[in-house]
Amino acid sequence: MIIHVVRPGESIYRISQLYGVPYRKIIEDNGLNNPETVVPGQAIVLMTDTIPHVVTRGQTLYSLAQGYRVPLNAVISANPQITDPSQISVGQVVQIPVITPKLGTIEVNGYAFPNINADVLQKTLPYLTYISIFSYQVRPDGSLSTINDTPVITAARQAGVAPMMVITNIEEGASFSSALAHTILTDTAVQNTLLDNIVKTLEAKNYYGLDIDFEYVYPEDRENYNNFLRKVSQRLRPLGYSLATAIAPKTSATQPGLLYEAHDYAVHGALVDHVIIMTYEWGYTYGPPQAVAPLNQVRRVLNYATTVIPSQKILMGMPNYGYDWTLPFVQGSAARTLTNVAAAELAGRHGAPIQFDQQAQSPFFYYNDASGRRHVVWFQDARSVQASLRLVNEYHLGGVSYWTVNAFFPQNWLVLSSMYNIKKVL
Repeated sequence: MIIHVVRPGESIYRISQLYGVPYRKIIEDNGLNNPETVVPGQAIVLMTDTIPHVVTRGQTLYSLAQGYRVPLNAVISANPQITDPSQISVGQVVQIPVITPKLGTIEVNGYAFPNINADVLQKTLPYLTYISIFSYQVRPDGSLSTINDTPVITAARQAGVAPMMVITNIEEGASFSSALAHTILTDTAVQNTLLDNIVKTLEAKNYYGLDIDFEYVYPEDRENYNNFLRKVSQRLRPLGYSLATAIAPKTSATQPGLLYEAHDYAVHGALVDHVIIMTYEWGYTYGPPQAVAPLNQVRRVLNYATTVIPSQKILMGMPNYGYDWTLPFVQGSAARTLTNVAAAELAGRHGAPIQFDQQAQSPFFYYNDASGRRHVVWFQDARSVQASLRLVNEYHLGGVSYWTVNAFFPQNWLVLSSMYNIKKVL
């Protein structure tokens, strides 16, 4: 696999010729709906094992091997037509092998809404270990909302992907509720009812396990939440179910804020099988423009997390979306969410060169809309995906978790599968 960054004046046809990869294959692999509108700075994934190199004056197989940073014997093996490796001539085409060794085997979780498109689901399932269906909303009496999750569960199991039941403290018709969480976490009778309903659902729907996503829990309910997790673990372990939690991206145990304080990293790490850290939303709907998951900020979270949670239990959050902000940013205004594929297409329609922030390891671009208003878009591309996935190996994490897989982002899966083998538990 090669990630090529489009240069001024380049086209997909020219890139096809440059690397010897069929034009149609590049279009299909990258999900390019408008291949004629690629822009400078756009990342293109090329699935190839070799790069054709036209020999220039003074070059040898040894100098080519050094220049491309591949072993000389690999270059020789890739060119069996060269009978005398010491003799190559100007204008001769030498195939340079692309060596991308896998970094290991990881677990991959993808959050999905029940209404995920069937075609998107089928294309995504081969890359997943788990699919977490979002979500069963808990009610103040311990009952659960209902969702049409059966089609996703059936498709997942047929593909060897483990379906995870997700429960949230989202108030029906509203958002995450601190008060609702407080009710659940402080009433033993309600907890018992909730656990009974969870177990019934796990059994009836043929789920593999449970993912608890309680957010904006009151700081004073921190220990109540810990005790609730202990209770859930004690109930589910004998039944053989897997247990995961989703937690906020903290950089210290004492990080202030309603989103962070009740999430006790050490306790979660001790009790559950997987801790999904939501390492995204630095750039968010109502915030100022910036990368959604800047690598430097994600590193800060992992630097802390791996000191209190066994690293193999951590699934690092990966955003599968971007944001489009109208400039100048006004506090209280909302950015528009868009898919990563749509972001690149938007840049193409406006002829907007894509820039890349080296610190955040994220792409972005500016454009003017039909009304003349200035916009900035931050999103993900093959480069940012690759940079994030390298952290999994660097920190010896268990894997990654995508929010969400409802939109198919071809480049992401090409990069992921070229870097890692994906574990299956079914």
